[in-house]
This record gives sequence, C-alpha cells and structure tokens, in this order.
Amino acid sequence: MLVFLGSVLALSISFLLLVVMAAPCIRKYIAGGVCKSTVKLIGKVAVITGANTGIGKETAKDLAQRGARVILACRDMAKGEAAACEIQTTTGNQHVIAKKLDLADSKSIREFAENFLRDEKELHILINNAGVMMCPYSKTADGFEIQLGINHFERLKQSAPARIINVSSLAHRAGKIRFHDLQSEKSYNRGLAYCQSKLANILFTRELAKRLQGTGVTVNALHPGSVRTELTRHITIINSLWSMIHFFLKTPQEGAQTSVYCAVAEELQSVSGKYFSDCKPAYVSAEGRNEETAIQLWKVSCELLGITWD
Repeated sequence: MLVFLGSVLALSISFLLLVVMAAPCIRKYIAGGVCKSTVKLIGKVAVITGANTGIGKETAKDLAQRGARVILACRDMAKGEAAACEIQTTTGNQHVIAKKLDLADSKSIREFAENFLRDEKELHILINNAGVMMCPYSKTADGFEIQLGINHFERLKQSAPARIINVSSLAHRAGKIRFHDLQSEKSYNRGLAYCQSKLANILFTRELAKRLQGTGVTVNALHPGSVRTELTRHITIINSLWSMIHFFLKTPQEGAQTSVYCAVAEELQSVSGKYFSDCKPAYVSAEGRNEETAIQLWKVSCELLGITWD
C-alpha cells in the first residue's frame, strides 16, 4: 500500500512539474495573436464605445500610445472620465477624453453624434466595442431587446468615413436570426439572444461593407477571444467558473490585440467585410455568410429605426 501511495505521489509531483514548466508556453498560446504594427496615429481621431473598462479600455490605451486623439464613448461618465485620466497618465497623451453615450437610447446616440460633429472635424477609426452578454430580459429606451439593440441596431447610426470595427464573437456560430421573434418578446433565452446579436454583428458588417464599396471606408468584425472582463457580470455561474479557470483566459490587453490590429494594420487598408480572430482571418458560419438574411436584417433594422439608406 505504501509503495502504491508513493508511486501516486511521485506521478502527481511529476505532473505538477510538467505543468509548471509548460506554463509559459500555455500562456503564450492562450494569449493568441499580437498586433505587430508600429504605425503611428498622430493627427488621427478614434471613437471607441464602452472604453471605460476591459477590452475597450486597453484598445483606447494602445491607440493613445500611438498618438491618436481618442474619445471614450461611455454610458457611465464617472468611470469614463476616470479611465480617460488613467490613460492620459499612462501614455502621456492628453488628447484622451470621455463623452456620454448610452447605446441603449437612440436619443443619447443622436446627442453624441451632434456633439461629435460640432466638436470634431474628422473621424478615422470607429470601434464598436460596447455590448452586453446574457443579461436578464430588458429593452432599450426605444423598445428593442437590449442585446440586439446595443450590439447591432444602434450601429447603423454610428457609420462615418473611417475604419469601422465591430467586436463580435465566436458565439455567432450558434446564432440564428429569428425574424418571427426578433426582439425575443415571445420567448427569451439569454444565451440564444446573445448568439443572435453577435450573428447580427457579422451580417451587419458584411452588408455595410457591400454598401460602402468604393468609398474608402472599410468595415470588419472580430472575435476577441475568451477574456477576463466585466462582460459576464450577468452570469453568476460563468463568473464562478471564470475564477477557477482564470489562467486559461486572455487578459484585457491580450483580448484587445485583434481590435487594434483591425484598426491600424497597414495590410488591411483596403480589406472590408471580413472577420478576424487572433489577428488573422477567421471562419464565419454559414448563417453569417447568408446574403439574403443580411439584406433582410438590414431592411428590418432600418424600418425599426426609421432610417433611409441611400
């Protein structure tokens, strides 16, 4: 018995040693792709939604380090201003500011757009980063189911001559656009609603890219990876699980790499309508490549928002 226990203990110690020795390699693999571009953004203006925390904040910090004027479009101004101050201090770039933007309210979006057009002459980079994940059922101020509204509908009002980057997710592969119950009023499953909203991101990106061909405006979407952020705040079980698998998740800085890549990489200057993960092209589900669904979703979105696209 003692021999058996000794063998088990020896194997356990050997396994732990292997894990410790392999840890750097495992972390490097988990971290994923890194944006290697050294391009400077002096004189450029960038708007990043939801930039007061997580991936958005790290993306803003990177663009600020490159010299861009960065506008943190945030719902919570106290957190937004604190993040702007921190980024200013960290990067030495004083052209980082926070502005009020509640993507769940089209009135707030209109006010943000009006203020932006009044104060800023140019917009070079627009990163639609803000979103929610698997939240309890609720609606935006305009009556849209909140995951679909924040993650997709409101983006129609944020398009301008610029590189537009939409943060989507691998979860789009499990999504399906339910036109018969688009806002989940008949039945609501927070997981399916999230997947639908992320599929909508992909379809919107592809359709907008088609409509902006020849304008010099590119539109791309991306999956940031599994990242330790506040996005899972509505999911108690996942929050508990996250604490146990902390080592196997990307940090916000690692998760921001593909956003930065899509925003600055020279080789993407004329690339549009694509989907990226770990700073390289990634697979899009069959639903995400369905042109008929993309067109129908675009039309329905415009009707719900009262928008005419010429």
